[in-house]
Amino acid sequence: MIRRVFPDSAETTIEQAYDAPLGAPSGRPWVGLCMVSSIDGSTVVDGRSTELSSANDLALLLGLRRLADVIIVGAGTVRGEGYGPPDIAGQRVGVVTASGRVDTSLPLFTSGAGFLITTDNAKVADNVDSIRAGTARVDLQAAVSRLHEVHPTPRFVQVEGGALLNGAALDADLFDEINLTTSPLCVGGAGPRLATGATDLALRFELAQMVIDDQSFVFSRWKRSH
Repeated sequence: MIRRVFPDSAETTIEQAYDAPLGAPSGRPWVGLCMVSSIDGSTVVDGRSTELSSANDLALLLGLRRLADVIIVGAGTVRGEGYGPPDIAGQRVGVVTASGRVDTSLPLFTSGAGFLITTDNAKVADNVDSIRAGTARVDLQAAVSRLHEVHPTPRFVQVEGGALLNGAALDADLFDEINLTTSPLCVGGAGPRLATGATDLALRFELAQMVIDDQSFVFSRWKRSH
């Protein structure tokens, strides 16, 4: 059973709870973050997020992916989680890498779906699309503003980590919404937080929805307050 407890109390489903982004684009794509973390704040167990997840969390992730025109993900997450070509026709997957050192022979790239988001100075293969923004580090704000170069109508963009990418996106104030699953586990260890490497910030978000399932997973949706 899945129950919404905010903004009202009612039985629901993951599909109903995540049937649309929380807002619409205004001058740039609407950007959402989708992550899972433990109660004690780690986003991985043994380097992967799968041990924190569940069937409902996976359904949430896949549901938001179906809504996304572009997915943005860090190169380390692509390697660690084994990203392949998306199931949605026309969907693009932007892999963020400051160095450009990414294996472009992976099916994600040979399918034509994958592209690189990298720096002006990075050496990248000629056989993949790329958006170059920034010098020493990727300028995510500039890169997101240029997504029309790789997708004709980038309305909704989903960011899927890892923690360093999330931190850079927070620094750029890119997130319009954050979709967080809290797993009912404490895992210890030295795993990364939701965001790593960001400067000291005070970006305010408002709780838009909270859902709890019968396994004690908590699914919260947060909308940026401006």
